[in-house]
Order: sequence, then structure tokens, then C-alpha cells
Amino acid sequence: MEFIIKISQFLLSLSLLIVLHELGHFIPAKLFKTKVEKFYLFFDVKFSLFKKKIGETVYGIGWLPLGGYVKIAGMIDESMDKEQMAQPPKPWEFRSKPAWQRLIIMLGGVTVNFILAYLIYVAMSFVYGDSDVKVESLKDGYSIENPLLEELGFKTGDKILKINNVPIVNDSDIGFNLISAEQITIERAGQEQVIDLPEDFLGRYSDSRTKKNFEYRIPFMVGVVSDSSLNVSKGLKQGDIITKINGEELKYFDQLPKLTKGLENQEVSVEVLRADDTKTNMTLKLDENGKFGILPYNNPKRFEELGYYDIFRKEYTLGQSFGAGWQKFTKTISNYGDQLAAIFNPKTGAYKGLGGFKAIYDQFSPVWSWPYFWGLTAFLSIMLAILNLLPIPALDGGHVMFLLFEMVSGKKPSEKFLERAQIIGFFILIALVLFANGNDIFKAVTN
Repeated sequence: MEFIIKISQFLLSLSLLIVLHELGHFIPAKLFKTKVEKFYLFFDVKFSLFKKKIGETVYGIGWLPLGGYVKIAGMIDESMDKEQMAQPPKPWEFRSKPAWQRLIIMLGGVTVNFILAYLIYVAMSFVYGDSDVKVESLKDGYSIENPLLEELGFKTGDKILKINNVPIVNDSDIGFNLISAEQITIERAGQEQVIDLPEDFLGRYSDSRTKKNFEYRIPFMVGVVSDSSLNVSKGLKQGDIITKINGEELKYFDQLPKLTKGLENQEVSVEVLRADDTKTNMTLKLDENGKFGILPYNNPKRFEELGYYDIFRKEYTLGQSFGAGWQKFTKTISNYGDQLAAIFNPKTGAYKGLGGFKAIYDQFSPVWSWPYFWGLTAFLSIMLAILNLLPIPALDGGHVMFLLFEMVSGKKPSEKFLERAQIIGFFILIALVLFANGNDIFKAVTN
């Protein structure tokens, strides 16, 4: 079921982004009376799952979900239709249109992606508002479970004060600032300390087996007692919180290994806090690995009620949503720009974290959550727009680069040159796709 939910979200998001991106090219092309021969969702290598010709355009769905395309007559693109390009230019062809019209057609896709992302952020602000955890409310700091962070000097209980001298107010600020982090100011036992991060921190983080960084310290709330658990018939309920083991307080889940060490295959007495705030005592058994066989559960509202942290909530009017959406939009663009800068800097090792379709699939939630779905779709829309603007032939940015050269110099690159550039760009893209998806495969095999 988890796979079905995640793949459904993945395909829905991908399809939405591709169709709207291609519409961004299609609409101005039609407005400028340029013939569009094909409009495809996914690639139709050898055959199509569906196709229908309406007017002069064939609309279809391909079988290879790696993208989509519109084939515009008289344009040197990945189709490399040399036969058509060998004919004299026709008035309805792309190559016959003024440079400014061709520029608008080429920028249409990324423009739609940027607009879509902004509108999603506006709608999310209006419908869902904002919620975040105030870091000052995490009285006992963060849980550190990543060996890399421990190696760098972080410890469970550390409070995050600043990243690169930028004060951290909300928990989400950590993720946004960690990409470009060089040093982190923490508070430990009432004293401030500065921990310097190595230049290749992002690369080492990508290599680590766990992608956890600074996690909330939360209690041990019961989610599901597995059928194979020794405690399946003990009467535990979802939402129960184990607060004591053998009389010792268990305030946070990260304290569990310490309290169960050396108690393998033994029975222990536990105190359980129920949803109605009553307490009950019971005896549970640990297996040979010192585990209860219980999957933990995360219930932010309940944790807030119990005082583990404070959740900041803010609602927006429709008018305010446009400003709030703009802040999220620009912040996401800036953050993704930092990611790209790190990826293209070999010293950071961030290229190791570059992922392909599996990496994107993994970002979707195993349970259907519309707020999470739309937030991720907005981010992917921005990612698609920025990547398409890279000045690589075969991408929109490559076409834009040559069009700007033509508009500034007054000289149009020869069709032979554009064909060669397109071939080079195509091989660059193939190499990047193979590298990104190869990273996915390598991580799946080694982790």
C-alpha cells in the first residue's frame, strides 16, 4: 500500500509539472501562429500509450516517464528532424519567427513552472497557514543520531542557536541554512560553543547511512505492536507513552538504549501514560536484541500538549497569502541556488547527494498528505525551472543562450552549429541523468 501511495503521488506530481511546463511552450507558440506538431506527456519511444490528432497537433502519452515534450515545426530540438530543416523555411515555422517571439516561446515553460510554484505557496498559505516548532521551546535540545554529527562534536541535548551567525528561530530554519553552513553555534550545559563544519560536510553527509540531522527529542509513543513482538498481547494501545522502565524515567525516546542495555531477553516493569492522562503499570519483555518490538508513533499535537515543544501557528487572509507565498517562493529559490552552487563545487562533495527519479520518489510521504504533496510539488516545479535554465544545449536555457547571442550580436548561429550543439547538449544531459540515477542505485546497494 505504501508503494501505491508514493508512486501515485510521484506520477501525479510529475505529470502535472510536465504538462504545465509544455503548455508554457505550446500557448505562446500558438499565439505567434507557430505550428506545434506534437504535445506529449512522457516520451513515446517507438510507440505511444495514447495519441490523438486534433487540428495540426498530435496529443499523446508516451510509455517512458522521464519527461515530456512539444515538437515545434522548424525548431532544432532533440528530434533532430534534418529532413524538415533541409526545406526552405515556412512562415509558420519556429525558425521564421522574430527572435523576441522565439525567446518568449522558449522561456514559456520555466515561466509557468515559477508561476505554478508561487501560486501553490499562496494557496497553501491561505488554506493551511504556517506551522513550525520554536527552537527555544526544545528545552532539552535536539537528538543526535547521525554518526557524522557525533564525529564533528555534536551531542544529544545540544541547542541550535545560530548557523553562520544567522539566528535560528524556527526548526525549519535549520534545513534552509544547513546547505551553506560553515559553522554552527550551539548551547550545551548553558555554555555557547561554535562547531566548525568541514568543507566536504555535504559530501560526507550524503555518504552517511542515515540522513537524520537534528531531530526533535520526543517521548516513546506506541504506534504499532508488530505481530511478531513478544508484547503483542500485553494490551498496549496506539498513543500510549512509555514513561518509566524499571522505575527509571524515560522522558525521551533517545534514552531508550541506555535504559534497556543489558536487559536482553528479560521482563521489565513499565509505566504507561494513556491518552486520557491516566497512568498504568505493566510488564513487557525485551527480545534478544533488547527491543520491545514496537513501532513508535509521532503525534505533534499530543507532544505539544505534554510540553515537549511549542508549535507556532499563523493563519493568513487571502491578501496576506500573496506576501507569505512570495516569501516562501523566494526563500526556496535561494535555497535551491545554494544547493546547485554546492553541487558544482567539487570541494564540497555535494555532488554525491545528487539523485535521480528514485531520490525524488523517496521524498513523497508514505501516507497521503495534501499539504506535503503540494509543498513538494512546488519545490519540484522550482527545481525543474532552474535546471531548465542551465545554459546547456538541448535544455531551454541552451536555446535561450543562443537566442540572446543572436539578439545582441544581430547574427543568427548557423543551423549546422545548432545541430552540433544540440547533440553535445544531449550527451551532457544523458551523462547527468546516468550519474544521478547511478547514485540512486549505488546508495540502494551500499546502504
